[in-house]
Amino acid sequence: MTVRGKTADGGTGHALDPLRQLMRGFDRLLLRTNDEAVILNDGGALLARLVATDDWLPASHAEPDVARYRQYLLHSDPGGRFSIVSFVWGPGQSTPVHDHTVWGLVGVLRGAETSESFERRATGLHWIRTDRLKAGEVEAISPRIGDIHRVTNAHADRVSVSIHVYGADIGIVERHIFDAAGHARAFVSGYADAPALDLE
Repeated sequence: MTVRGKTADGGTGHALDPLRQLMRGFDRLLLRTNDEAVILNDGGALLARLVATDDWLPASHAEPDVARYRQYLLHSDPGGRFSIVSFVWGPGQSTPVHDHTVWGLVGVLRGAETSESFERRATGLHWIRTDRLKAGEVEAISPRIGDIHRVTNAHADRVSVSIHVYGADIGIVERHIFDAAGHARAFVSGYADAPALDLE
């Protein structure tokens, strides 16, 4: 919702220009190709440009919760091709081990995150590696290259924020949480409440 050039959370439309550029960049990229490797490479460069500066994300979409991490929708493509989401992590907060079922890109905007990658085998869930992502860094995920991970705020004393781009409206995708034995439980994440952003 906008009111005479202002977004619903009181920020100016101009402040959202970096996010608009990302949205339009992905629109052009997905019109040009459906090759996942190209999308992750070229889309990763687009996301890296966005998270290189931390002066555009509205406070309404960066608000932590004391109980658990929050996931805010920034943009959902009308055709369902992609979505852009902010993840906000309170100190030490973590996800369960989960998958995505679609390609994704994760760029850290503020703070740092630890990403533990896993592989599902007949004998259970096996840890593969742990990566630490700092502000400005981007990683790619997909069922093809590795899709199961657990993400934790790397800081025990401050909030971290990351921007994610997924190859679907991730808030309505049925995904899976895994226990240590590799047993899957279906879930749909949804989104935290926040004003809709005017990116047109």
